[in-house]
Amino acid sequence: MPILDHLWIILALPLAGAAINGLLGWKWPKSVINTIGIGSVALSFLAVLEATREFAQLPASQIPFVKDFFTWMTAGAFRVDFALQVDQLTIVMLLVVTFVSLLVHIYSTGYMAHDGGYCRFFAYMNLFVFFMLTLVLAANLILLFVGWEGVGLCSYLLIGFWFLKKSANDAGKKAFITTRIGDMGFTIGILLAFWTFHSVDYRTMFSQVAKMGVEGTAGIGVLTAICLLLFAGAIGKSAQLPLYVWLPDAMEGPTPVSALIHAATMVTAGVYMVARMNPLFSRAPIAMFVVAAVGAITAFYAATIGLLQTDIKKVLAYSTVSQLGYMFLGCGVGAYAAGIFHLMTHAFFKGLLFLAAGSVIHAVGGEQDMRRMGGLRKKIPVTYWTMLIATLSIAGIPGFAGFFSKDEILAAAGSGPHANLWLWLIGLIGAGLTSFYMFRLVFLTFFGKARYDEHKVHVHESPKNITVPLMILAFCAIFGGWFAAPHLVGGTDYFEAFLHPVFSAYHVQGAVEQQASLAGSAGAEAGMAHNPAMELFHAITGPPVLIAIAGLLLAWWFYIRKPDAPKKVARSVHGLYTLVLNKYYVDELYLAVIIRPLLWISTHVLWHTVDVGMIDGTLNGTASAARAAGGELREMQSGNARSYATWVVVGAVGFTVLLVGLWLKVR
Repeated sequence: MPILDHLWIILALPLAGAAINGLLGWKWPKSVINTIGIGSVALSFLAVLEATREFAQLPASQIPFVKDFFTWMTAGAFRVDFALQVDQLTIVMLLVVTFVSLLVHIYSTGYMAHDGGYCRFFAYMNLFVFFMLTLVLAANLILLFVGWEGVGLCSYLLIGFWFLKKSANDAGKKAFITTRIGDMGFTIGILLAFWTFHSVDYRTMFSQVAKMGVEGTAGIGVLTAICLLLFAGAIGKSAQLPLYVWLPDAMEGPTPVSALIHAATMVTAGVYMVARMNPLFSRAPIAMFVVAAVGAITAFYAATIGLLQTDIKKVLAYSTVSQLGYMFLGCGVGAYAAGIFHLMTHAFFKGLLFLAAGSVIHAVGGEQDMRRMGGLRKKIPVTYWTMLIATLSIAGIPGFAGFFSKDEILAAAGSGPHANLWLWLIGLIGAGLTSFYMFRLVFLTFFGKARYDEHKVHVHESPKNITVPLMILAFCAIFGGWFAAPHLVGGTDYFEAFLHPVFSAYHVQGAVEQQASLAGSAGAEAGMAHNPAMELFHAITGPPVLIAIAGLLLAWWFYIRKPDAPKKVARSVHGLYTLVLNKYYVDELYLAVIIRPLLWISTHVLWHTVDVGMIDGTLNGTASAARAAGGELREMQSGNARSYATWVVVGAVGFTVLLVGLWLKVR
């Protein structure tokens, strides 16, 4: 049975796992819950591998492969099919989502072993995988939107998983409401797309877009409007400025949730959506610049906040916001493949960083403040080495996965067809800050003297169901970027070559041919002087690498060589230090400018004035008038027969007079 003809199986497996564990898991031992929870994702991963094998054998004319199962909804000209699509971009996302999800599920059996909501946790995680796979496999914007909102729902459920904690409940509500703001724009963007193309199906939309030219920069056209509205949803879902504030608070959820949903998969949905809509964005240069600018500024901004955070998970949260900014920077400068490449490598090294952080927290008895750690390097060696590998990768040290993907993004920002020197410079500085705060995390956590009470905390390495996923992800964090390695010596970037059909199928007429011609002539001119060794030397000694090494050395100087230096610097720039330490007071600003005024309006205007004063007043007034009238009429019901007879006579006389008057008028 070909999986490509039954793509619904990939979705049905984790959905079945969620339903079974959610409805019946409370009756069963953990071994059964594990079998269902992990088994459903493992089978889905195997189905993806088979789908990948079958996809590799398809002729180019059948790609993208679209399977229409049934008509889902119709309303006049509006029609949506339950249709799933597979192309090169889908394959990359399916492999990343199912592979990382499987490792996180295995890790969770150790991390959540003593939690009372064990079956509920696995039900939520399986449900998330179902919605994320729906988002990726969707062949139209409506089905994508179902997955989009579904992962938002699961995020809310998992952030507030420990619902007895007020902070967890508040964080869940904050995430849900903040992302709804972006999703309002996303919804309008889908409606505008249907109004423009009379369809929300990718094939129909893109075939019509292929006949359209590039919109000028003189004004905002319909494509630019659609792209900006869709990007509003991505800003919320992928935690970019100004809607990033929910992601750091989302660390209230269990660490496996942070690793899977808020680092490796859900938050990258916005990046995937922009890449999927590349035929529209490529014809809307204003929208592309907005995407690149928001990404670059967010990457720098979040990195500065990460410099001073002391909660190990909060550092990684702001790091996630920053790295998502790099992905948008890549897509915004037209390097969609580089953006997706960084999405993949980020899933490896950031998922590893969060899981390793969970192992550290597990080892020190639940402590998350790095100021109360230190000296853990020899006590939890597996956790240390895996986290060090992930740190080298995210910093962009040559040879590690992050080096290849981040270098491609910065190269495109500096010299690509949509290059912008200022955005490149902002991204470059952000790369240096990333290296500094990540090695600061490593040095504070694993080096120096122990700053915890060794008599109360028994530091120990995590069990194998935690450390084995760490080692697998560490392997990916090293070698996951080597698809692009031949490019360093003038060869082929195999990852970009694999995705090339997705980003060239609906290109602007003549643009790709012109770029290929220019690349060919440039290659011919450089062919005589081609020197692989020199190209490799330039690649590993370029500005991104040098600034990453500078960040490493600076962190070493501050936290190993001169551990008192950070306090001296903080005193010398006290105002700036306080501003960054308090995260630029953005939450306080939102509270003062948006939340409190809305609460005042809701309380004093909508509640007291409109609801109580007008609506309740009208209804209560009507009821009071009816009650008063009824009271007066009730006085007439005295129970006295002579009184009743009198009223009958009065009524009869009155009625007779009325009839006589009408008769006389007629005559």
